[in-house]
Amino acid sequence: MDLKATHSSTILTDHTHACNSRLCLPPIVSPISPTASAYPSSTLYPTFQRRKASTGVLNESHDGACLDAMKSSSPPHIKLNKDFISDLAIGKNDAAYDAWMMRTAVKNVAKYFSTAIISGRSCHKVYKFVKLGELYYAGSHGMDIMGPVIKNESISDLPGCTISIEEQGNEVILFQPAKEFLLMINEVQSFLKNVTKDIEGVIVESNKFCVSVHYRLVDEKDWPKVVQCVHHVLKDYPHLQVTHGRRVLEVRPIIDWNKGKAVEFLLEYLGLRTSDDVLPIYVGDDRTDEDAFKILREGKCGGYGILVTSVPKQTNAVFSLRDPTEVSSVVQLVLLYIFDECAQRSQVKKFLKLLVKWKKLEAS
Repeated sequence: MDLKATHSSTILTDHTHACNSRLCLPPIVSPISPTASAYPSSTLYPTFQRRKASTGVLNESHDGACLDAMKSSSPPHIKLNKDFISDLAIGKNDAAYDAWMMRTAVKNVAKYFSTAIISGRSCHKVYKFVKLGELYYAGSHGMDIMGPVIKNESISDLPGCTISIEEQGNEVILFQPAKEFLLMINEVQSFLKNVTKDIEGVIVESNKFCVSVHYRLVDEKDWPKVVQCVHHVLKDYPHLQVTHGRRVLEVRPIIDWNKGKAVEFLLEYLGLRTSDDVLPIYVGDDRTDEDAFKILREGKCGGYGILVTSVPKQTNAVFSLRDPTEVSSVVQLVLLYIFDECAQRSQVKKFLKLLVKWKKLEAS
């Protein structure tokens, strides 16, 4: 696979297309082009237009659409040990989670680049799993943000921010735009656990400012029951909505906030939002990551989203990686650029410079 320059943008193509201006790279990054007018199409993936996500309060008229969304977000999976899947789904398996996050590599990257983990899980859970104080964490789909305090930086320009002390005794910045919903979310979680207790395989997980109803272990014939239970609870909570992830229904507040807003907030706090020499990169594999991809594609901050998927999907991301192994490869390339003096370093340096150049060309 090569990096190929075409007019004012850069795309990755396979070797079947000759080009005089190309840089050979490991075969790991593939392009995805949501709009043909904005980016050239690739022979690796067809062009897709991202569908608008359905939002709002779940009601009976949406039950059928909800089931369709559940099926479309639930591709067939290899059957594994039930306990392992359950632990991985709700984050109990520390070893599996640490492997996925490539803890050591992330720790090294964070020494040189501002690094954040943005997750649907609660900020406390993610921090407990990763245990890296130098990172920024945005749990509950960006509604629970925590990170190191920047010295000599006032938070007065960021309404809603507070300073707190974390478990290790370090000062951290906190930003929780949905904190007034906390009691409501806790109440809904309790009700959801009660009404789904007789459906085998349902896992109701608290993620502080949202509640995750996992159905990956539920027999498909029982999915309508899951939908009905969620609807039964939410009919009395007009300020809450349901969104879909990978085999999970997410109950969260109806506020103008998501993972994309969290990215914007972090860039603003770090003073990087309008910097020409900064290239934000966001890697994600879930529907909820689309908000972040869209912010990077359409927002003032620029940058690129990378979708982790083994099949073509509708997305706002620019690139794709097939699996976590390829994500690890990309991280290692960045570390090579920082640490390694071998010949590969010049290739990585050229690649990163081309990405920055691409960003500037698109902004002009």
